[in-house]
Amino acid sequence: CAALGPAAAARVDTAGLERNAWTALVGTVVPPVAAATPDGDWRASDLAPTADRDLSRFRGIAAGRHIVIVSLESTAARYLGVYGADPDVMPNLSDLSHSAIVFDHAYAVYPESIKGLFSTLCSAYPALDTDVETYADVPCESIAAVLSGRGYRTALFHSGRFAYLGMNAIVRDRGFARLADAGDVGGLHNSSFGVDEPSTVASILRWIDEERPGHPFMVTYLPIAGHHPYETPERGPFPDRDEFGRYRNALHYADAALGALRRGLQDRGLDRRTLWIVFGDHGEAFGQHDGNYGHTFQVYDENVRVPFLIAAPGLVDRAIHARRIVSLIDTAPTVLDLLGAPIPRAYQGRSMLDAAPRAALFFTDYSLRLLGLRDGPRKFIYDAGSRRARWFDVEHDPDERVDLSARFAGESRRYVETLLGWSAAQQRRLAGHASPQ
Repeated sequence: CAALGPAAAARVDTAGLERNAWTALVGTVVPPVAAATPDGDWRASDLAPTADRDLSRFRGIAAGRHIVIVSLESTAARYLGVYGADPDVMPNLSDLSHSAIVFDHAYAVYPESIKGLFSTLCSAYPALDTDVETYADVPCESIAAVLSGRGYRTALFHSGRFAYLGMNAIVRDRGFARLADAGDVGGLHNSSFGVDEPSTVASILRWIDEERPGHPFMVTYLPIAGHHPYETPERGPFPDRDEFGRYRNALHYADAALGALRRGLQDRGLDRRTLWIVFGDHGEAFGQHDGNYGHTFQVYDENVRVPFLIAAPGLVDRAIHARRIVSLIDTAPTVLDLLGAPIPRAYQGRSMLDAAPRAALFFTDYSLRLLGLRDGPRKFIYDAGSRRARWFDVEHDPDERVDLSARFAGESRRYVETLLGWSAAQQRRLAGHASPQ
């Protein structure tokens, strides 16, 4: 839920300085184990429980449709009306959900935009301790490249700047015929982070108007609204005395842009011919756990659990909530499955329509080196530096307050071996593509 509790409500606004504070994890120390180093890809299935409802009937449902992918900046599921939060800070997203499959347990691979975008576009995991520039040398059949080969016009519009934190390494030469960031869009509100969202939406609609008969389009929209320090060009509806209030206003502003984009498609008679994929690139924390502010330093649910919606107006006539665990690495194969198109074998994710058991893997390396796994109702977090493990039952303890390490101590070794083995294999995989120094 959106409530943060009395401790957060009483917190003095410190203009973000508390983001430098760090509180070490407190947990059970796991005995050292030999890191497994499998050569194959781990596809998050060995440890997972049975999936929920069958979604296979949606395979191919969107064949021939236009595609709009919206990656919402710093948007955690827990703050949204779609997932039960009150007030509803994103009413346009809620409206879109009425013709959507809504995934209740979707996870970012990495709680930061740039490497996270790599996993989304390429269905490939990033790796611990790798520079963003490394990814420019990693070949992948991105979703844009695959769709371009199938006759789609492709574009990516970002209200921020590709130069920020090296995003160029992720988006260049990935199959987008058009790449536009804040410098290309211009706009009414220019800042170090980017431009106003209405200007970006207007640019997207102008590009859509260049539509060529027989050539559907795929456009990816990356808003900047939602990024710290949560500035928006106009006053929002929520009190803005603290960072959380400003954040909610920023999400509301991003939601208004989403609504404007959808109305633009409706005005052009395209909404019911379009497949919408809308998700958060990662979450955002506001002190729910000690020292946890922003998004990069931890892998609690406020950092990595995100909204994920597949909307097909005219084909899906109600909100369908799917409880299976999915990951943003599954985005590209899911889009192709919805189109009835072949899925590249190199993809490390798999379609969200696939009923096979699955878990979700995530990690961060900004301060502590943390590896995590959501497996059914349980969540495992491992600190690779201190060898400490934490277990949570997120179904009954969604705020991750009660550490169950003692109860599941016997299972920790298997999970540690899985995570360390995956990490080592992924580092080797990326090292094979790194440019010589």
